Amino acid sequence: MAGRTMDLAAPARGAAARPLLQAEAALVRHYRRLVRLAYLVLPADRDRHSRVIAAHAAAQRALPSRWTRRADPAPGDEDPVYAALRLRVLRDVLRPRPARLPLAPRVWGLRLFTPHGGEQDTALEQALAALDAPARAAFALRALEDLSVAEAAEVLRHAGVEQVQRALDAAAGAGAGTAADLSVFDLSAVDLSAFDPCAVRVQPTDLLRRRRALTAGLLAGALGLTAAAVALADTGPTATTSSSTTTRPAPPPPVDAGAAPAGLVRAPADLWQHTARVDFTAWPARGDRTDDAALLGRALTAWERPGPRTRAEPGTDTAPPLAAPRLLYAGTVDGAAVVLLYDGQRLARYTDGPGGGLDLARADDSDVTTAGAVVLHRQGDSVRYLLAPWVETAETRRIDRPDTAARPLEHPGGLTPAAPGGAPTDCRGATVLQLRSSSLIAEKHAFLLADLGGLVPAHLTYTPPPDRSQPARAPREATGPDALQAWARAGCAAPDGTPGVKQLNLWAFAVQPLPQNAGSASWVCLRADRWTGEGSAATAVLLPAAPGPQRTGGGPGRSCSRFQQDTMGWTWWRSPQGTEFLLAAGSRRVARLTAKGPDWSVDRPVPDHTLAVERPARGSVQVGGVLDGGTRIGPQ
Repeated sequence: MAGRTMDLAAPARGAAARPLLQAEAALVRHYRRLVRLAYLVLPADRDRHSRVIAAHAAAQRALPSRWTRRADPAPGDEDPVYAALRLRVLRDVLRPRPARLPLAPRVWGLRLFTPHGGEQDTALEQALAALDAPARAAFALRALEDLSVAEAAEVLRHAGVEQVQRALDAAAGAGAGTAADLSVFDLSAVDLSAFDPCAVRVQPTDLLRRRRALTAGLLAGALGLTAAAVALADTGPTATTSSSTTTRPAPPPPVDAGAAPAGLVRAPADLWQHTARVDFTAWPARGDRTDDAALLGRALTAWERPGPRTRAEPGTDTAPPLAAPRLLYAGTVDGAAVVLLYDGQRLARYTDGPGGGLDLARADDSDVTTAGAVVLHRQGDSVRYLLAPWVETAETRRIDRPDTAARPLEHPGGLTPAAPGGAPTDCRGATVLQLRSSSLIAEKHAFLLADLGGLVPAHLTYTPPPDRSQPARAPREATGPDALQAWARAGCAAPDGTPGVKQLNLWAFAVQPLPQNAGSASWVCLRADRWTGEGSAATAVLLPAAPGPQRTGGGPGRSCSRFQQDTMGWTWWRSPQGTEFLLAAGSRRVARLTAKGPDWSVDRPVPDHTLAVERPARGSVQVGGVLDGGTRIGPQ
């Protein structure tokens, strides 16, 4: 019965003539439901302890000292008393409030966390964090309260939401495919206890820090009482001066309730051997300072309170942890205390002392390879890595010396000594990691990682030239002789070698016999994919006797990825006899190649996907390709 109202100042039909007691009974009966609603709508940039407390406070504030106004309409056939309480909760959490209010519940010495859910729950929480409060409220009303679109819209309007339709669209996943897409979630697979502030885990706070703070507070209080007594004595009838001063001690620093090392998640040392999710969540806590509560507290504080010493790689959010962080490492590296944390989406590396601070990097959707190593410390051109627990052997090799054997790299406890770094995009040559995983993960699985200056090295892969008798090939590990030779020759043509790149792939899409028996040219497309989902590509040609790759095109987008597998490129080339040629090549589906100059044109089938046109002089040309289905494409 949408539109009906109930006067809570008057007796409800069949109920006692005391509406406040009636409201209290409804609040107690539906308390869990109201608290969970508040928890979902509250800002996700708070730590979970603060959100739990704030959700309970909002539900308890829904019951005022007296209730004299008329309630707003209750959607459908709902209990109008509960609907009025829900509306008060929504108005409370949609209105910005200070983190601590005088009447908010207090918990001393304990930290409260909603239970950890599965992957679906974490993904849902991250998606909700990307929405604003009205959109989260719309989602909660539709998903938890089971209201229709019209009923949810009515409640949102009465709660003071101005752009109701926008909130409903966002909650329905109108931006499908974005980080905030909620339409992909199967709520039947989501463990709603992960969003239930009435079912919490309890952890102690930092006991040593709390004890120090309590001692400091008692000392400050004693000094204050002493100072007050001295001041009173100086103002008495026996005082001999009127200019005496009292020095008041500074209050002790506030205790950071959000930094609770006891709440850190620590994976069992052998978890990676028993889980199908082999990524950063399977890393155990390592290092010689994993029990240093003071150090861990400073690291957590640095993450929960970003400041001037917080540095984030491109596309990385600096917000506090989205979930209880996992401790991956805490120890001393080259004289500096280092802590490595992970919240399911980002890595946070905290370095103590001058020149340190907090470095954040995206690391979601990692796997055996992309979670294979993290840079713990960097000094000049040298880096020290922490390797994944499943790495059995580690080596280093020069990317520009494919025929030189790799050199073993010791890694006791996962920590390597200082090793040369550098990106493959550096044509002077870079040193990359060659890692081999334990046979418990995959038999003889070796892979390459390259340091690009960030926290997480990039994974190097290779796609060999096409084989007409075989389907299109997928990227593979760049550890074979052909892959190493290709990276040695073409690596410095990669389009992006900056922090935040997740994977670099080199695809040899065509091999072209050159005119006048001058050998062959290899056409490659190099692709850089970032953790954010963005990417870029560059085409290049490798010519005989050339010192390095010759770029022929490139730019941002999805070219040379599995979503856009057709490409082509062209260049001018002078043969050893001095003849000028226009060279062009396309990938396996390119059936024709075209070239047009001021007074000439060529359009011919290319069974081998390559074209060589002799020209007396270079000039302005247009080059293109036609796929076997008739679609025209241009150079990358």
